[in-house]
Amino acid sequence: MTLRPPLLLVAAALAACAPAAAADNVVEAPAATRTAQESGGLKAAYFAGGCFWGVEAVFSHVRGVTSAVSGYHGGNRATANYDRVSSGVTGHAETVRVIYDPAQVRYDELLRIFFSVVADPTLRDRQGPDRGSQYRAALIPVDAEQRAVAAAYLSQMRASGVWQRPIVTEIERPREFFVAEDEHQDFARRNPRHGYIQRWDAPKVTALARLFPGHYRATFRNG
Repeated sequence: MTLRPPLLLVAAALAACAPAAAADNVVEAPAATRTAQESGGLKAAYFAGGCFWGVEAVFSHVRGVTSAVSGYHGGNRATANYDRVSSGVTGHAETVRVIYDPAQVRYDELLRIFFSVVADPTLRDRQGPDRGSQYRAALIPVDAEQRAVAAAYLSQMRASGVWQRPIVTEIERPREFFVAEDEHQDFARRNPRHGYIQRWDAPKVTALARLFPGHYRATFRNG
């Protein structure tokens, strides 16, 4: 993923967010029965779901999201850089910080979008072509309300029958979030012809528009 001279692009892709032959499986996750009770202006939510390019791309097209920033969560500051995180031993997960207006989109609705078109909750320490704990799917609620909604939604998902394999996505306690390097911010907008974006992430945005037309925003909201 790190931008390198052209001759090294193939090796870089294999080492990190490697191109996939097709987009992740898209499902229509159930609407939450436990809706978020939120007030008081903009809120923050954190989602880990594989390569952060795609997570950021989807949420940047959601109405009510005012910012989506790629970064690292789960480890310490000393190793919060792309090269170290890519080793898979730092404890970080590639994570996106989403700032949203709950008057337009609630936290439970963000969860539904996330599990419908972004992350497969049945995969442990991988998403699509990407392998390693840095690509785990995780929810990082920042307050009691988000934690209650996240726990209720995971329970609902397990009972729904939508997924044929066990749900393994976990809730992680909030730790410091470290913003990723500039080259990873707004990556899908700035690199629409990149092989990984075309073959992996653009289909997720297309699925967002198809499954959630009321939440879809055609313009990309810069981080």
